[in-house]
Parts: sequence; structure tokens; C-alpha cells
Amino acid sequence: MADKDMQPVDRIQSAMHGTPQLHPDEQNKYLGTFRERVEVAVTVYQIKRHHYVDQLNLAFSTHPDYRLYINGNLDQDILGPYLQAAAKANIQFTIKTDDIYRTGDENYALIFTATTAINQDVIDIDQRYQPESTQATTPKKATGLFGKLKKLF
Repeated sequence: MADKDMQPVDRIQSAMHGTPQLHPDEQNKYLGTFRERVEVAVTVYQIKRHHYVDQLNLAFSTHPDYRLYINGNLDQDILGPYLQAAAKANIQFTIKTDDIYRTGDENYALIFTATTAINQDVIDIDQRYQPESTQATTPKKATGLFGKLKKLF
């Protein structure tokens, strides 16, 4: 009986405030999806300073059924290569342009996500796809008697 009384109130609340969302702050942060579904993410700070097309192509080839969410409030010059890469890899993508998706350095520019929970521990693209070590091997310092003698000559 009480359920029937609450139904009109629920409809009025939905009409006034919209359909209730589960974890709206989390969904706003991750461009409309949940953290548990994210495979890899790129922040605005990262995308402005480095080119991640190769790393994302690796993710695209590993998970061709996932979807790419793109923060459409960023400049087209920044997003263009990623749109082309997603289209070339035949990855579905969604461009999010709502005002709730900000372009501050800590906000996300790209989110590659599954349709169900995958609970990936590390989603940061720099940590997931670390560049190969390009450091030249440095010679070890010579220590001991021969090292000291070598220094003298």
C-alpha cells in the first residue's frame, strides 16, 4: 500500500531532478563511466605533453570490443590523432561535450573502457605502457687500486 503512495512522489522527484544516477561524481570524473570499467586513462595534462597514439593502439588491438570516451571540450588539434586512430582500429568512441567534463590538468581527456567491470588496478597510461629504456649504458666507476691508478694516468 505504501509503495503505491510513493510512486507519484518518485515520479515528481524524477521530473524535477532527473533520473537518479549511481555514483554521479565517479561517472563525471571518468567521462560517464565507472572506475571499475576503465582499462586505460589519459589525463589532460598528459595528452598536452606527450603523444599516446602508439600506446592506445596497443590497447585497441588487445581489446577491440571496448569503447573510447573522449573529452570533446579539448581542442581538435589535440584530439584529432586519437579520433583517427580509433576510427582506423574500428573502435567505437563517444565524444563527451557536456559542461561537467572539465579541461583542467587533473581531468581526463581519454578513457578506454569495457562495458562491464574489469577492475584494472593501474589505469594511468604512463604506468601501463612505460616506454622502453633508452638510456645508454653508463660505465661503472672503477673502484679499488686499479681504478685509482687509472684516474692518475
